[in-house]
Amino acid sequence: MLIYHITTRQEWSSQKTNGFYTPTGYAKDGFIHCSTAAQVWTVANRFYFDQPDLVVLEIDTAALDSQVVFENLEGGSENFPHIYSKLPVSAVLKAVSFSIAPFSE
Repeated sequence: MLIYHITTRQEWSSQKTNGFYTPTGYAKDGFIHCSTAAQVWTVANRFYFDQPDLVVLEIDTAALDSQVVFENLEGGSENFPHIYSKLPVSAVLKAVSFSIAPFSE
């Protein structure tokens, strides 16, 4: 199964050299927030709107050392995949440039 994580290019680049990726919020949250393919745009628009230099990490869950937990911790009805460990860089199939820009006519 493939899941996705949105981050900045700088955070991804600085973390991937040690073989594992842990986003800034990992220490506080205890997991890595991810999305299914169908959820990426909704998450991006909600949390990353107009933020520059983003990448979407495509993650192969079969290559993870831990189980992915689908849950909703914010009271909504939709479950999101969470990784409760550091992300091995080897589980990331690709990092794709990504941006959300305001719509203008």
